[in-house]
Amino acid sequence: MTRIPEGPLRTGFTTGACATAAAAAACGALLTGEWADPVEITLPRGQRVAFPLSERDIGEGWARAVVVKDAGDDPDVTHGARITATLRHGAAGQGIVLRGGEGVGTVTRPGLPVPVGEPAINPVPRQMITQALTHLADARGVPPDFDVEISVPGGAALAEQTWNPRLGIVGGLSILGTTGIVRPFSCAAWIASIHRGIDVARAAGLPHVVGSTGATSEKVAQQHFGLPDHAMLDMGDFAGGMLKYLARHPVPRVTVAGGFGKLTKLAQGAMDLHSARSQVDFDRLAETASTLGADRSAIAACNTASQALSLVGPPLAMAIAEAARDRAAAVTAGKGIAVDVLMIDRAGNLVALADANGARAS
Repeated sequence: MTRIPEGPLRTGFTTGACATAAAAAACGALLTGEWADPVEITLPRGQRVAFPLSERDIGEGWARAVVVKDAGDDPDVTHGARITATLRHGAAGQGIVLRGGEGVGTVTRPGLPVPVGEPAINPVPRQMITQALTHLADARGVPPDFDVEISVPGGAALAEQTWNPRLGIVGGLSILGTTGIVRPFSCAAWIASIHRGIDVARAAGLPHVVGSTGATSEKVAQQHFGLPDHAMLDMGDFAGGMLKYLARHPVPRVTVAGGFGKLTKLAQGAMDLHSARSQVDFDRLAETASTLGADRSAIAACNTASQALSLVGPPLAMAIAEAARDRAAAVTAGKGIAVDVLMIDRAGNLVALADANGARAS
């Protein structure tokens, strides 16, 4: 489990901001022979920030700078990564050409904001780099004709800990960021990853996606339905973030997969299933259980949802799965999306499946 630091959490910088800073430093050195260290850049919302250089080198017609990414207090796998920019003079009139070097992935599937075959440098970082280099060139009265290679040594290994392989980004990391700032433990970053997963699934024409609360429920659902990796969405606790985006960008079928506790919260109307932001209402769970013949007071007195399930058994699992399905389906109503809910137990066994046309247990 990731330990959240005590006290105020420190913000950090995105890979896009680090790549821009490294590119700006290398460009300044290439044009003047002098290094700005630290190097200042302007973030998309107008903040001026300075980045120290970890490494710098220059030769005939080229310059290279390295900025070590500081993600602040966010548990980002790219914290400490060496974001590297190598600049060379380009052909007259070519403009700024961005290339991906070692550790930067290549897009191989449609649906992402970068075309297939391009390095996985997202639009805002591309814009940041282009603006920074154009400004430096204009200040010296020269055309902004540069070849820019962004690389992240060790990035291929780091990318295996991200969504990139599932999204069809091969060989390394993505250079990301819309504001330049990493906000610690940001829900927005996770939800954005869910959205990109949906975009890729839609672009691939997939008829069925699965949003899972964790790795075990994902594995069971994937095996049960026989789906490819890029049909699997790491929903985590953000059921609402996934379902609301699907309502705007529908696929024919979605399955929500998880354990009894989180699905109980969904059934009771919660769209954020994290324990810090929603709790099981045991009085409501007792009311549901009583319709199945259970002792209402015994269920209301339970400490955990799994304890309640152990007292009532499969009928309660199915009732909650159906209620969760109905809640999820309400979010996507009228969009032509069939909604299923698949429930597993702690051992990873499928205990209930409520589909769009009824319910069945396994």
